[in-house]
Amino acid sequence: MSGPASKVAKKDVNSNHDGAEEASEKEQQEAIEQIDEVQNEIDRLNEQASEEILKVEQKYNKLRQPFFQKRSELIAKIPNFWVSTLVNHPQVSALLDEEDEEALHFLTRVEVTEFEDIKSGYRIDFYFDDNPYFENKVISKEFHLNENGDPSSKSSDIKWKSGKDLTKRTAQSKGKGSRKRQHEEPQSFFTWFSDHSDAGADELGEVIKDDIWPNPLQFYLAPDMEGEEGEDEDEDDEEEGDEEGLEDIDEEEGEDEGEDEEEEGEEGEGDDDGEDD
Repeated sequence: MSGPASKVAKKDVNSNHDGAEEASEKEQQEAIEQIDEVQNEIDRLNEQASEEILKVEQKYNKLRQPFFQKRSELIAKIPNFWVSTLVNHPQVSALLDEEDEEALHFLTRVEVTEFEDIKSGYRIDFYFDDNPYFENKVISKEFHLNENGDPSSKSSDIKWKSGKDLTKRTAQSKGKGSRKRQHEEPQSFFTWFSDHSDAGADELGEVIKDDIWPNPLQFYLAPDMEGEEGEDEDEDDEEEGDEEGLEDIDEEEGEDEGEDEEEEGEEGEGDDDGEDD
């Protein structure tokens, strides 16, 4: 009788375990469905926040325009402001060589304009004085996002003067003055205007819009700031040198005093010996 009873008990334990697993799976499934509902609410709030943030950005973008205009008027009083700013920016500088810089010396103004709805794109305008390289007074590049979020770009055609097309130079014509690495294919900064291969990852456009345009003055002043830091470091080195010099003098004086004391001690011992005799 004991054998069958034990089998029955084991069967009951297994059935209870199976029931607990089914209940646990059901609870997990319900929890997943509830998490999904909560996540939908979070996503809805995120979309609402994005819309409100966009409205705030549009508001302050309009408020900034008069200040951008005033800044451009003041910058116009400083010769070579924009070429210096571009040359001093590490990422942009890597794209420039001597001939690019020569052409950019005729750059008088840079303007970045975000489209009214902001999210659909922006335009960068480069204004030039009369120069020996091209006929354009303004060279522009625009970046667009369509309703599906697909990026694209378009730009002005640069009307190069005869023999002055900087985008068609050979490796030999680049010369030793190029900042670019020798193994790279020769390219001009101005090649960027006609490059629409990857508008969604246009690093130069993003650098100009998000890094340089908000505060170009910091890059224009970059060498002066570095010079001031260098002067501070030199002054610190001089102070450290003076302190070390004073320490050396103190050590030498201490050694001299020690030697004088030893000599006086030896003379004193000699006198004592003479008295004993």
